[in-house]
Amino acid sequence: MTINFADIKHKPGSPLPYGANIIGDGVQFSIFSRHAESVSLILFKDTHQFSEYVTIPLDPKFNKTGDVWHIWIQGAGAGQQYGYKMDGPFDLEAGHRYNKKNLLLDPYAKALTDNFRWDFAKLREGKNNSNEDPAYYVPRAIVVNSDISSKIEDKQLLINHENTIIYELHVRGFTIDPSSQVKFPGTYKGLIEKIPYLKELGVTSVELLPIQEFDEYDNTFSNPETGEQLKNYWGYNTVAFFAPKGSYSSDERMGNQINEFKEMVKAFHDAGIEVILDVVFNHTAEGDERGPTVSFKGIDNSIYYILEDDKSKYKNYSGCGNTFNCNHPFVREYILDCLRYWVIEMKIDGFRFDLASILGRDIDGQILSNPPLIERIEDDPILRNTKIIAEAWDAAGAYQLGGFPGRWQEWNGKYRDDVRGFWRGDDNTAGNFATRLYGSFDLYGKNTAGPCSSVNFITCHDGFTLNDLVSYNNKHNMANGENNNDGENHNISTNCGHEGPTDDPIVQSKRMRRMKNFIATLFLSQGTPMMLMGDEYMRTQNGNNNTYCQDNALSWMNWEKTESKEEIFSFTKRMIAFRKSHPTLRRRKFCFRNQEEQDKQPSIIWHGNQIENPDWSEESRLVVMQINGMSSLRDYGVEDNNLLLIFNSSYKSQPIEMPELLNNKKWKLIINTAELAPNEIKDYKDLSEYTEKIFISQAISVSVFVS
Repeated sequence: MTINFADIKHKPGSPLPYGANIIGDGVQFSIFSRHAESVSLILFKDTHQFSEYVTIPLDPKFNKTGDVWHIWIQGAGAGQQYGYKMDGPFDLEAGHRYNKKNLLLDPYAKALTDNFRWDFAKLREGKNNSNEDPAYYVPRAIVVNSDISSKIEDKQLLINHENTIIYELHVRGFTIDPSSQVKFPGTYKGLIEKIPYLKELGVTSVELLPIQEFDEYDNTFSNPETGEQLKNYWGYNTVAFFAPKGSYSSDERMGNQINEFKEMVKAFHDAGIEVILDVVFNHTAEGDERGPTVSFKGIDNSIYYILEDDKSKYKNYSGCGNTFNCNHPFVREYILDCLRYWVIEMKIDGFRFDLASILGRDIDGQILSNPPLIERIEDDPILRNTKIIAEAWDAAGAYQLGGFPGRWQEWNGKYRDDVRGFWRGDDNTAGNFATRLYGSFDLYGKNTAGPCSSVNFITCHDGFTLNDLVSYNNKHNMANGENNNDGENHNISTNCGHEGPTDDPIVQSKRMRRMKNFIATLFLSQGTPMMLMGDEYMRTQNGNNNTYCQDNALSWMNWEKTESKEEIFSFTKRMIAFRKSHPTLRRRKFCFRNQEEQDKQPSIIWHGNQIENPDWSEESRLVVMQINGMSSLRDYGVEDNNLLLIFNSSYKSQPIEMPELLNNKKWKLIINTAELAPNEIKDYKDLSEYTEKIFISQAISVSVFVS
């Protein structure tokens, strides 16, 4: 950076592109604001927290085109820290909240300062009239040399949905525990060190909890038992949508988090693993009318947010204080620009959209029948090969599972609930369980993406871990400081006879089998499977089902090896390998009647205790699914084995009449979770023909036969 602050030279510049972009021997700054009456660019002289700064007013006659304010500064370059101050009406009746004191973040900022602790409390309503300069307590944008960051040659992997196996993880939490034994714990580089582990497990894609900049210190709660100040661990409170989180970088030079992030993505790609980002466009960290003014509120509050009829207040469909105005024409383009940036510059393979129903609300908050943003994301030419996954609901009651169009995939909450209910032994669950096993035809039968529209999951970051799902009947969230009132109450879990940890070998055995049943079900189901970080390693949160604020060992991955952990890891790895080896488990399309009639046998046959006599009654605890190996010819051009999948959630053994196979083929038992490790999954070379006409399915178990 060679700018001469004593003699700053500038030109009007151009309104596009937005943000701060190095052009020639200077930097062009451009920002949208329709209602600001004056805009000043703030340039900091150096990088420390209390650095002096210069204010450069923008002349609306020369530095404004339409609603866009812009200026080109000669001599500015990479590393320059900057922000904006804007003035205009503080008119709550019109939804305007201008305050010329506030330093405002550029919404297009590619990197933020991370060399001091931000203090958004100083910017909350009622506190922002302090004599302290807000510029010293909020993050600043950093000019980035995109030419240098683009030198990392990389490209998207484009793994088909049917071959995708997603692993949801937290960048910091995956390696920050000392047991991880990595050189760069809690960072993008630390994650690179664990790629061999993920390769061995067999996953094809990692889905990262939010890595767009957020303030980890915005939590106001404390642990009532220890007094520990709690944090924002998950990161669902975005400050800057274009900027990767600086504190996840091992490189202390500000702005270099971009290169380290890109190096991480490339390392994953080199290993054949996709990177999917969890993005939070439904709200921002600025909260409601009591929250801080950091960026959008002070730039154009009435455009960026959906406001109540009383425009001093915010509509809150996110449950986090405000709702981003996603279908305002400018905000819609802003979101698309952001997604394109992560794909073009960072080579991201996909996005999971948090509370995605909000993307379909109009500027008044009503659900649109054909939401333009959702359609644009699907059809955007830059995003066309990118995975797009919706959390198809929001915090205001919208539940649109099965309603996202075209190539959209969805987190299937009904899969989670129906699978949990079946394995807990609830009434009226066998039919729903079979429907989920088949790919949720009731939700996605008309969808061109077929069964893979469903992202199947049993656990995710929000809720119990798999270990806790079979160890607790109730949530235990007192450590969150909210008197156990936070988190989901309807967990559909079971403690197997004892709440929490126990040395009782009978209870431990029950839990081990149930975990294996869940894992087997996930990877035997049609659709795209997703598993939670550490479920393959018995990670526990001690019954806490809402660890959003627990940046500590309660949430972190514990890498210490035990015999039980190794058993579950081995089982999960082998189940993933089994799924990959059988194309009939990875159907691209549903089997319709007119297609089945062309085959000698239907693609799917449902049985019960007797052949072709399934029991869908309220009391049924048995689902038997036979898959015709010929059905894989349509999707893959190769014939697979026939498969017989037996799911018994009752507390007693069940006699199963074995169906006969054509062409003198015989059944062989390959998976049986009632067996002790490592015999619950056998090698093909160790299989012998099963000649009995009746198979006894053991209580609460999964069995799989291959032809």
